[in-house]
Amino acid sequence: MLIGIVFVAIIIFCTIYFYPKKITNYPSNGIDIVAFGDSLIEGVGATQGNDLVSQLSKQIGRPIINLGKAGDTTSDGLARINQLDEYKPKVVLLLLGGNDYLKKVPITETRKNVSQIIQNIHSRGATVLLLGVRGGILQDRFETEYETLSDVYNTAYVSDVLEGLLGNAQYMSDAVHPNDNGYNKIMMRVAPELKKLIE
Repeated sequence: MLIGIVFVAIIIFCTIYFYPKKITNYPSNGIDIVAFGDSLIEGVGATQGNDLVSQLSKQIGRPIINLGKAGDTTSDGLARINQLDEYKPKVVLLLLGGNDYLKKVPITETRKNVSQIIQNIHSRGATVLLLGVRGGILQDRFETEYETLSDVYNTAYVSDVLEGLLGNAQYMSDAVHPNDNGYNKIMMRVAPELKKLIE
């Protein structure tokens, strides 16, 4: 019994270590690193230069184009995805969905919109770093959805970026937006994944 468990554990370890998840368009021939999303990308709640995108840029030592727009739902994001036409994206950090939850957009519509956005980004030859958001206070309806989207489209992925921050005044400027410290916490989780995609 014990030998069987050890054998299975070795197989799982080898599968993960030697056959890492394939990321679509990695390595990308693009140039620009772009952050596309809602207020969490725009940086609502942070002081100047301490938003997520600015902190990430400092951490990796490269500029990141901020295409965040407060209030955007996934539908709004899909409607303005052609803003990427102005750039040659290498990696696009995608963070949308929180406003869908707040505005009670059906989860099927959220999934469809995020799928179309990812496909659009992939068609440009860029890799996607999908950033998960929480879809509920007591129960996270989005966690499985975003994990599945990442698996289906082979994106890099960071789960629920607000994990451990919501409800904690040390990290939040209001009920839904982090402060400088909160954005730093998110940055520390996102930066390692982003670095893998630009090395």
